[in-house]
Amino acid sequence: MWENFFVIFRNRIEPILSQSLAFATLTTASLIFTTLSLSFKADAQTLTVNNTEVTNYAQSVLAMEPKRQQAFEEIKKLIGGKEIPKIVCNDPKSMSSLPNKAKDIAVEYCNHSQKIVEDHGLSIDRFNQITLEIQNNNALKKEVYNTLLRIQNAPKPKFGDPNAR
Repeated sequence: MWENFFVIFRNRIEPILSQSLAFATLTTASLIFTTLSLSFKADAQTLTVNNTEVTNYAQSVLAMEPKRQQAFEEIKKLIGGKEIPKIVCNDPKSMSSLPNKAKDIAVEYCNHSQKIVEDHGLSIDRFNQITLEIQNNNALKKEVYNTLLRIQNAPKPKFGDPNAR
């Protein structure tokens, strides 16, 4: 189930996410910026994540998806029938087996994703903390999952709508 983040989504995002795609989106987020050097104590501490952070996290994950799909397709073409390795943005070694052009695509995707996270009001460290907490906290995982669905099901403002942001 914890495949590399380029493999999890193979279909295009439809205007409304299905429940399984929302779960896959959440799974992808759990892999994108996982910080290997973060060390949390093994005690039962629970990270407090407020509603704004949950929304910002979900919006970040959804905003990353189109570029992730594009990067996956480009890398897949470059490496042919070979398996795409698990790519972790903050682990350059995870990209070492890729051809140079594919590495460039992966790095560009990672840089783009980092900007998206920051543009949605989260630091990379905070995004990583939430990602790790989601893996261990079913209540938070469900909250993010429901937020992903809510965002996708929200009516889209029409062009020229004075009420649009």
